Amino acid sequence: MKSILTYLKKLVVPENNELDKSSLQGIEKADYLLNALIQENKIPGLAITIRNKGKLIFQKGYGYADLESKDIVDPKRTIFRIASISKNIAATALAHMVKDGMIALDASLYTYVPYFPRKSYDFSIRQLAGHTAGIRGYRGKEYGSNESYSIKDSLRIFKDDELLFKPGTNYHYNSFDWVLISLAMQEASGIPFEDYVAKKVLKPLKLKNTVPEFKESLGMFEQSSDLQLATFYSRSRTGFREAIPVNNRYKLAGGGYLSTSDDIAKFGQAYLDHRVLDKTVLSDFLTSENIDGVPTYYGLGWQVSEDKKGRAFYGHVGNGVGVYSNLFIYPKQKMVFSILINCTNPRIQDVLDNAIDLIISNS
Repeated sequence: MKSILTYLKKLVVPENNELDKSSLQGIEKADYLLNALIQENKIPGLAITIRNKGKLIFQKGYGYADLESKDIVDPKRTIFRIASISKNIAATALAHMVKDGMIALDASLYTYVPYFPRKSYDFSIRQLAGHTAGIRGYRGKEYGSNESYSIKDSLRIFKDDELLFKPGTNYHYNSFDWVLISLAMQEASGIPFEDYVAKKVLKPLKLKNTVPEFKESLGMFEQSSDLQLATFYSRSRTGFREAIPVNNRYKLAGGGYLSTSDDIAKFGQAYLDHRVLDKTVLSDFLTSENIDGVPTYYGLGWQVSEDKKGRAFYGHVGNGVGVYSNLFIYPKQKMVFSILINCTNPRIQDVLDNAIDLIISNS
């Protein structure tokens, strides 16, 4: 019988033959934890991609992209929703606009979207991006709405509601903030938000399998022989069932993109390689906002925090209809972790955190 190390070397890519025994043992332990999630019926499928110092060190699919057909998950081919990792992509596009002088972070939203109803207080693009503007979150069935709104038309959902607090005095995470930002970006650029993102982020970084979730995109993947669209599930007491149909068109910036684990890891690597934008521009986005001197652990479209071992990272956790996602970028360790799951909130973040810790600690 071949050793587990021989097996693991087949899981990592050929360019990484220099991985030492300790690193492989860390991967072995993480692999065991992730396999257990499938064996214990915690999730239908998972794709993981890990890059270390610019190299792909581990990539694997677990479980099924579709439970009925038994199509297995492939990190390079399986298309998932990415939920709030979309905010990282949108924030990258916004950073380009800031650099090009098309949008000012500290300008009022009303500079770009004058038709949004006035509130008790003014608020800025920065406050929206850092979730300190006071805009409310989802109510009732809004989270799983299947209405086909344009970005502008979706304002009717929340435009008449008052702010939750005076901007800059509190933190309230929500996706409507990014609906407003994406609308401001459309108005400032004069082109659809998704076109600007494709031009400035997706195409330059060669993220060819990262697209907005439109019906056209879904149809393209369903007909493709090279890619497979995951079936999106939710969990019930009796097992997994297909998630409710949802239309994410209006909230592209907050949670409406599709991608592969491989593409998301490439996106994270571009940040480590400084291939995105100048550090001075990105520092605003990758620095935690503060309320009365207390950090929110959120920058502008990015979670900016530390893990349980005190290691600094930035990225995002995402949770949406039929998806749970992680993108963690560790600048000191020069590591990127991309994890996509085709199930609504499976409540396994502690397992994912432990798997990530095992790999970092043994690298």
